[in-house]
Amino acid sequence: MARSGAGSGSGPGPGWLLPPSLLLWCCLTPVFCIPRPGRDPEFSLPPKPCQAPEQWEGRAVVYDHNTGRNSRVLITYDGQNQRVRVLEEKKGHIPCKKFYEYIYLFKNPVVFKIEQVTKQCSKLPLIQPWDPYDIPDNSTYEDQYYIGGPGDQIEVQEWSDRKPARKFETWVGVYTVKDCYPVQETYTKSYNVTTSTRFFDLQLGISDPSVFTPPSTCQVASPEEMRDDC
Repeated sequence: MARSGAGSGSGPGPGWLLPPSLLLWCCLTPVFCIPRPGRDPEFSLPPKPCQAPEQWEGRAVVYDHNTGRNSRVLITYDGQNQRVRVLEEKKGHIPCKKFYEYIYLFKNPVVFKIEQVTKQCSKLPLIQPWDPYDIPDNSTYEDQYYIGGPGDQIEVQEWSDRKPARKFETWVGVYTVKDCYPVQETYTKSYNVTTSTRFFDLQLGISDPSVFTPPSTCQVASPEEMRDDC
């Protein structure tokens, strides 16, 4: 953001309000008289990652860049207990498409994959480590900007795991400035984007904690992955 200063060309600058004697003194010692309406960037403290809420629910669109598919899901997020429930949304009829519910219990660690119609259940080991929806303390600040147009804007900050002169980013997260809600997260691997997730309709808290309890069919869950085709 450019700082305001004296006018250019033949137009009047700030000095036109000063008497001649004081104007002459200002010309000799300009550092004391040039208006400085804002704080110098070099003296500003660098932004710090905000604290994201630990429990929320909402919706998201996950785009898999490897398959080219979008998945619309409902998410219930419990960072305190390291568990996430993901419910695929049904948007029209897609031949041979099955819709699933996923219950990730990272402390166990196990994931239940449940077919929404038959309630057939698979119980699978959860290999990936817990990765909360937040901004790690060692993140690199990238940018701050507004999403939307005049009168309908949300201020966000963009962070990444990039380390200057050492590594490129493999994660980029966009979070709201006001309440630190996730807006978008992008992951890359070997310089290729793998997944992009957009979050919306978020609400603070968990309205129904029972969504983390697997249905009774999971008591005899199969240890094998279910097939997604017909």
